[in-house]
Formats: sequence, C-alpha cells, structure tokens
Amino acid sequence: MDNRVIKMNRNTWRIEDAGVRFFLLEGDKKALLIDSGMQITDAREIAEHLTDLPVELLNTHADRDHIACNEQFEFFYMHAGEEENYKRSGKKGTMILIEDGDVIDLGNRRLRIIHLPGHTAGSVAVLDEANRILISGDPVQAHGRIFMFGSHRNFDDYIHSLEKLNTMTDEFDELWPSHGDLPIGPEVIPNLLEGAYKIKNGEFKGKEEEFFGQKIIAYDLGFTVLLCDR
Repeated sequence: MDNRVIKMNRNTWRIEDAGVRFFLLEGDKKALLIDSGMQITDAREIAEHLTDLPVELLNTHADRDHIACNEQFEFFYMHAGEEENYKRSGKKGTMILIEDGDVIDLGNRRLRIIHLPGHTAGSVAVLDEANRILISGDPVQAHGRIFMFGSHRNFDDYIHSLEKLNTMTDEFDELWPSHGDLPIGPEVIPNLLEGAYKIKNGEFKGKEEEFFGQKIIAYDLGFTVLLCDR
C-alpha cells in the first residue's frame, strides 16, 4: 500500500500529505473523499485504488491545503460560505452546495454535515454517526496551529462554532482533525473554547510573530496554538 495511506478501520482510510491529511470513507454504495490534499497530485487515483465503489468528493473548506486535486472530480460538495474562498484559489469545478444538518448516505453509513464558521465562513465538519467520529477539518486541533488571521476569518463566529460543538460532545467519541494529533477526544473542545474566551476578553497574552511577512499574534494554549490578528 502507498505509504501515505493509513487504514483506520475496515472501510476508512486517511492520507497524509505534508502536514495536512484527508480521508476516504466507504459505505455499501459509494465512497466519499473528504478533502483532496495540498501537495499531492493523485488523490482520485489513490482513492480508486482503495475502493471499487464510485468516489465522490467533499471539502471541509476551501483553503489551499484542502483542495489540491478538486479538479480531478466531476463535482464536489462544499458549503455556500466557501464560494468566494474557492474562487480566490483559482481552482475550477462544479460545486454542489451543502448546509448544516444535511446527510450524505454512503449506503448504511450516514454522514451529517456540521457547519462551523469562523476559521472560514463555510467550514464544515462531518459526523460519521454510527462510528461516532467527527472529522473536524481545521477548527479543532491538538498540537497543531489553528489559523485565525486574515480577512476571511471571524473570531466571534469561531467561538459560536465551538459553543455549538460543545453541546454535541455526546454524539462522538473521537475527533479526526486535518492537522495535528489524531485521534483527539471531545475534551479538547471545552478547553479550546475556554482559551478562545480568554483571548477575546484580553485575558491571555500572546506572542508577536511574523508569518510569511504578516505580523500575527500566537496564543499558545498548551495543547494547541491559535494564530490571530490581535
């Protein structure tokens, strides 16, 4: 097997790609690739080697490290809030819009869309209901860096998304983020929310850093780092 591919269980794989990861989930009728990588050039080929079923694509959001191979697919699922972000990337393709609460059924495997604006306007997580796993994209990480600087981030929306997730922790046992540790437990969510509150209220002192020529503030929460404008 390709050494970038790690089998998680009998019908789920993750693909590691230079600091970001994406996932293939297989049901009885079709498979879903969640994100398409950053530097990788053959995401569709990898997926089709792992399953004999038709493969569709969903993006957790449209930042460049999640959409490298989108144009290999006839269409992709994405939240409407990401349309402008996707256009800025210069990528093409047919977007099928998804909303909070939508369900994609792979055949005896229901995946529920959870809208989590803040990191980007249209960021989503995917809840694998029966397996009690939340594929969380970028907003929730442990020992990673959560980007909250730049014009398309919204810190208040991010806090609201964490508050929302914090009411749902009885629905999943593990989170599988796109960066950092995997798996992580639901207890990361209230810890991250507490840190976000302190940052918003000016109770947490960050460290000034430069990131690709842009001045940012890094807030080290001990278990992960939030990179912010302020």
